[in-house]
Amino acid sequence: MNKKILAIIIAITLVVILIGTVCYGVVKKEITKIENPIATITIEGYETPIIVELYPEYAPNTVTNFIKLANNGFYNGLKIHRVEDYVIQGGDPNGNGSGGPTLSSIDSSIEKGSDADKQYSINGEFSDNGYDKNTLAHEKGVISMARNDYGSASDSLTDEGYNSAGSQFFICLKYMPYFNGKYSAFGRVTSGMETVDAISQVELKVEKDEETGTETQTSEPKDDIIITSITVDTKGVDYGMPKVHEAFDYTSWYLQRLYGTQS
Repeated sequence: MNKKILAIIIAITLVVILIGTVCYGVVKKEITKIENPIATITIEGYETPIIVELYPEYAPNTVTNFIKLANNGFYNGLKIHRVEDYVIQGGDPNGNGSGGPTLSSIDSSIEKGSDADKQYSINGEFSDNGYDKNTLAHEKGVISMARNDYGSASDSLTDEGYNSAGSQFFICLKYMPYFNGKYSAFGRVTSGMETVDAISQVELKVEKDEETGTETQTSEPKDDIIITSITVDTKGVDYGMPKVHEAFDYTSWYLQRLYGTQS
């Protein structure tokens, strides 16, 4: 066998090996593809649970934070405190939209109520905050993180608002394009949307002005809607601990601005 033929045979063999290696890699990747975590939200008085597929590929730290809170039992017993024609919202330990989680909620080594147990927030994973990987649109059934809008108080607080999410989440009742790029969408309801829709139809509290007698409908349900539990099946994946920072203290900022003092 001359050298030319031998060289051709060797070249063909190398090409075959290369193609085989690439094909094996592709097949192996598909076979070992990691399944997305699945959250199960049960609501007191509602038979059908809300099943949500979480998307770490869009918002990895947001998903990690939600998993840690849920599987530590943080959400159990909290309320769906807000119902609008476009969202239902829950996950506030204060039950009125003003609260957020503390470090003991995700770290068992921190004593609840201790000086170290500070309220925390996470960075917003959306394009207006410089994070371009989250392209999940706020369509009906999408779950996303609520946050504060400190930027409406002062342009200097835009970043503080963008990075103020903690534990409160909302589920969209319809497509909300305004939210795209401004809130961290991180999953989608795959079943149990009928429960979400039923919650959206509950009777809401009415506030009455004692002086004028004018009645105004609020966004707070008349009867408490309790989250019995939220648990997440991580499909065997350890998502670890979320990256967090101390929550912005708006009250102190506001007092400092008004009086040059802090609370």
